[in-house]
Amino acid sequence: MTTDHAGAAVPGGGCEREPDPSDSLRTFGAVVQALREHAGLSRVQFGEIVRFSKHTVESVELGRRMPDLSFVERAEEALGNTGALRNSARFLTRGEAGLAAWFRQWARLERVAVSLCTYECRLVPGLLQSEGYARAVFDNSVPPLSDEQLEAQVSARLARQRMLNERPNVPFSFIVEEHVFRRPLGGAEVMRGLLDHTLGLTALRNVTLQIVPLGAESHACLDGPMRLLETPEHRRLGYSEGQQNGRLISDPKEVSLLYQCYDTLRSQALNPNDSRGLLERLRGETWAPQNSPGSSPATAAPRETTAWKSPSPGRPSTYETPRT
Repeated sequence: MTTDHAGAAVPGGGCEREPDPSDSLRTFGAVVQALREHAGLSRVQFGEIVRFSKHTVESVELGRRMPDLSFVERAEEALGNTGALRNSARFLTRGEAGLAAWFRQWARLERVAVSLCTYECRLVPGLLQSEGYARAVFDNSVPPLSDEQLEAQVSARLARQRMLNERPNVPFSFIVEEHVFRRPLGGAEVMRGLLDHTLGLTALRNVTLQIVPLGAESHACLDGPMRLLETPEHRRLGYSEGQQNGRLISDPKEVSLLYQCYDTLRSQALNPNDSRGLLERLRGETWAPQNSPGSSPATAAPRETTAWKSPSPGRPSTYETPRT
């Protein structure tokens, strides 16, 4: 199943444009449009009856504007007075500021999940991001965000992170590619802050981070990032995200395959202790301040590469920094 996700009616004298339409606004708008067309009215004709412009009618029907009470009442009377619009308007909700429209349903599921798993190969997962790193992520948005939009995005991301502390009985598992922690997004100072923040979060008993090393020769999740969760009813769901879209996956066979891939990648990644050790080395070595004359910490590049050392039979795997 694929779900694309982009409040009560506004009292007062107009319809307020929504930056991110909610599902309820889109549904309400679709009902208005269906009833209008059933009545044989154009948007211009309907607008004259309800005393709103054609453009406002269009925006309401497309879920881009929150209708005020006068629009709801006049539309109700003009379209049969069945009570459908008046009753449904009570359940209108605004979009959740700072969350991508297609991500909102997954975000709601996250809040009540009994377990969550995340594999990421593009950037540090939002639940582990420091404020500085999150700002750097949103500062790279195309087209650029306004100051208000950027602050809303950062605030929403940090608010989501509170789950890690507020839900200590819920296990949060993360698998992240090593190169993500080596990309100097925002500069060396931001990356040092990110590593401190991530190490702090992964010290929690309910949070596990495993890193896939650069030298890993096997990889079970080459198809891209994914999120998995289990609901309070013990139903498993998956989520994948691409350019400007997200897909909620509920088909049991698909979800089962994703869990198999995730579990296999767990065995291919560094264990949690080695992963923390890698982050500590990156913080102390790769992203340490550069003291040479003329160098800038904000533009410092990684100084060393790392390699996976295959385990010998009967011996645990190790991860080491080459000395040459």
